[in-house]
Amino acid sequence: MYYVTLQEGDFISEKGVYLARKKNNDIYYRASFTYRNKHISLGSFDDEAKANKAYLYACELSKSQSSIEDYDSNRELGFDKYIVIINFRDNNIYIPNPIYLRRKYFSYFLSIHEEMKFSMDDLFYYISHKILRRGGHLYVNDYGMQFSLHQRYGIKNYGIAGKDYCFVNGDELDYRYENIAILNSYHGVSQCIHNKKHCYKAKIHVNGDYIVGYYDDALKAAIAYNKAVDLLKKNGIDKNYIQNYIDSLSGKIYADIYSEVEISQRLIDIS
Repeated sequence: MYYVTLQEGDFISEKGVYLARKKNNDIYYRASFTYRNKHISLGSFDDEAKANKAYLYACELSKSQSSIEDYDSNRELGFDKYIVIINFRDNNIYIPNPIYLRRKYFSYFLSIHEEMKFSMDDLFYYISHKILRRGGHLYVNDYGMQFSLHQRYGIKNYGIAGKDYCFVNGDELDYRYENIAILNSYHGVSQCIHNKKHCYKAKIHVNGDYIVGYYDDALKAAIAYNKAVDLLKKNGIDKNYIQNYIDSLSGKIYADIYSEVEISQRLIDIS
């Protein structure tokens, strides 16, 4: 093995490496290779030898039968690029994000040990949106804004696993639609056992938590919560409460339930 010293701007196709400079004029090396007429960037490196190793590994990978589990981190090629190449090799579809197509779903790899699963209906979205992580939370940038993955799948930002939602098979990285169960979709509402019966509890925070009431279905509990918010606001207690948006009922039916549903006398007294 030998290495040819590059001058700025030089590119040697046999090595798949070219020299570049940062804004502060420091030199670095970029590697790339062409596969099935697609030019694929392999990343940036602090020396030519590392960039060349990544290029050689990519060339070898495109002609091999190596699987995801065969990844060799000592070969300099990043795991994201490894997935991109073997997916292109196996499925003949170039996807710039670390996605591998399966028979009825696709995998998105956060790392070699973290494989997310998604329904095929989501493929187009994740081809163009990279999953990012901050403080243990997963999110995507969309139209200049950050959206958590939970939001995308109907899970409230403050949702509690096992209480407001759950992953049916226990895998918290499996975001296929059939694996996400929303147990509670309303603000201030949770399932509970009251007087030995399964019911829904509406609760609101006013210098401490107050029980609005217990109800036989989630919809009534959500409307009762809205009624409590309205009562508090009417009496000067406004904490920017988020009310429940209910579009499944006509205005008349909503008004009838709103009128009939009872809320805690204790809550009425403090307002």
